[in-house]
Amino acid sequence: MCADEMSGREKQLVATESKDERMEPLDAVFNPQSVAVMGVTATSGTVPYDIFNNILDSGYKGVVYPVAPGKRSIHGVKAYRYLTDISDDVDLAVIVYPANVCLRALDHCAEKGVRGVIMISAGFREVGPEGVERERQVQEICRKNGISLIGPNCLGVINTDPKTVLNASFARKMPAEGRIAFLSQSGALCTAVLDYARGKKIGFSKFVSFGNKAGVTEIELLDYLHRDSETDVILLYLEELRDGRGLIEAARRITRGENAKPILAIKSGRTPQGASAASSHTGSLAGEDAICEAVFQQAGIIRVDGIEEMFDSAILMTNQPMPAGKRLAIVTNAGGPGVMATDAAVSVGLEIPTFEPETTEKLKAALPAAANIKNPVDVIGDARSDRYNSALDAVLQDSNVDEALVILTPQSMTDIDDIARGIVEVHGRTNKLIACSFMGAYDVQTGIDILQADGIPHYILPEWACGAMADVERFRQWRQSAVGEATKLPVDAAAAKEIIDGAPAGYLSEEKSLAVLDAYGLPVPTHKLCHNVDEAVAFAGEIGFPVVLRVVSPQIVHKFDVKGVVLNLADADAVRSAYDAMMKSISENLPYAEITGVIVRGMIPPGHEVILGAKRDEVFGPILMFGLGGIFVEVLKDVTFALAPIDAGRAHRMVRDIKAFTMLEGARGTEKADVAGIEEAMIRLGQLVTDFERISELDINPLIAISEKDGNAIADVRIRISE
Repeated sequence: MCADEMSGREKQLVATESKDERMEPLDAVFNPQSVAVMGVTATSGTVPYDIFNNILDSGYKGVVYPVAPGKRSIHGVKAYRYLTDISDDVDLAVIVYPANVCLRALDHCAEKGVRGVIMISAGFREVGPEGVERERQVQEICRKNGISLIGPNCLGVINTDPKTVLNASFARKMPAEGRIAFLSQSGALCTAVLDYARGKKIGFSKFVSFGNKAGVTEIELLDYLHRDSETDVILLYLEELRDGRGLIEAARRITRGENAKPILAIKSGRTPQGASAASSHTGSLAGEDAICEAVFQQAGIIRVDGIEEMFDSAILMTNQPMPAGKRLAIVTNAGGPGVMATDAAVSVGLEIPTFEPETTEKLKAALPAAANIKNPVDVIGDARSDRYNSALDAVLQDSNVDEALVILTPQSMTDIDDIARGIVEVHGRTNKLIACSFMGAYDVQTGIDILQADGIPHYILPEWACGAMADVERFRQWRQSAVGEATKLPVDAAAAKEIIDGAPAGYLSEEKSLAVLDAYGLPVPTHKLCHNVDEAVAFAGEIGFPVVLRVVSPQIVHKFDVKGVVLNLADADAVRSAYDAMMKSISENLPYAEITGVIVRGMIPPGHEVILGAKRDEVFGPILMFGLGGIFVEVLKDVTFALAPIDAGRAHRMVRDIKAFTMLEGARGTEKADVAGIEEAMIRLGQLVTDFERISELDINPLIAISEKDGNAIADVRIRISE
């Protein structure tokens, strides 16, 4: 078949045969040689017209075609009735038709062999069932024809790369060129961010509003930007997550290795799930926000609280070298702001180091007697450029210093521009991170312009600079941390499978729950399900007193409510008496309850009560929880989360991240807990919930951490099985 006889789709397949299949489809979106805008109108101020006009005005290097039925030309450019009327190849189509026309427009794209589509149009799953079905059909057409779809219901795509210069969006202005990429699910937020960045003189490499993400998702976009030589830092705004595991895997690829790039993310929806959505402690505490916080940490994603923090950190990461550590030197001409900056730095985990003696001598020689030559260095209010230069040079040459913050308050004798130019000179002589805070707005503006022109980040308040440095430190520590494969320990998976596969939906009985945990090597105490009082007395005698009785009944979930648990039984008579009293209480309170028997086990010695939990999240899959247990778990909520399965390093951090960890180390004369045993139990629990998808919720509450010598023991467990 000759080239003229090929369909558009066949030409596309031939063209991409020898290229990177992951990269090529999104190149059609970001670096197209030709763009068709489908649904253009001649009415200025409308979305279709503005998109077409933006492409022309941005200085796009390719060819643009307006598709406008009934129009001869748009903005002086020849218009076409249908996409298929264009004789040349079209790489990218921007669809701005009403929703009910979009399917036909997509069919034309498929016929033409278009490889990338940006669907601006709204009216899909965000409007209800009819829109959901329409979006499903859009996805089907794109899948069948290999079309990379951005949207629908989005603002569009911007690429500032001089080789392309594409503004395929209805944003008001083309942003400046920069090294920051911004991805957002919200189109409305995009317009605000672009205006904010313009005011702050922040440029972008790529800017993407991906809307409903019916085609290309944040995961594909992140991978593309990882390979993009024009991007150094990636910013992400998400309203919903559908493939949490995919996002985490992509983030780990991007934030590690030689070509590692930081990802700063805002995930909206910090409200925790209602308690009614889950019946276990783990389920009720593991709200969306808590889970996101934990798994983002595991992926190296730096979660920020808002746009201001996001860009504060991004400009520092883009323009300054990665510091070797978190030791900060502060140089200021005002004592108060220096103290405030010190407090802010320490509160976010930075260190204010002591200078080397040589540095102190340099400062003493260069600064007046009234100056403070300790950290923070106060060059005092009448300081000019020479003092700032000497102080900044000295502290940056100190081996105890990794980065510096320069603070200036505008006073009558302060030559702001000269000081800014001096900082620029010092900046050119060092490979250490420098940030500045020229406090004020009007008088300091020309100095700020001088700093920013040289790539020195500026912050209105020193506290904001410290926050950005803390985010840089989080990324540095993440890159240096060891993340290994999930630890695999020997278990009897077959025994657990037999129990779980044979169980109906609902809660496993306690004896089956304990059997599952025992199969996975968790610290289950010696026990037996006894069916009558004589059997209970006999087994108690075998294992030795004191013992515990725990009723087993499918109708009894909260055993203490019906006196279904009796502790510390010292002899056979106590067991008989407790057994009889328990059966009487249940008969009176729950006469319909079916009693399977009672579990008899030895009384666990006192120790620290902790909780080990798991739940299956719809987005991220199995999630682990660890925290202070017993009655305190819901009150104090001192818990940590992690994506299962986990390695030994993650188990180590989970246990130590709770505020009450010092109690496990033997605070105030208490016994030191078997922390290593708790960590192993967390690893085994992660294996269990990963291996069996039917486990929807699991609480080991409490696990008694007896002592380092005597180990740990499970006092109570609840496992919920799904259909």
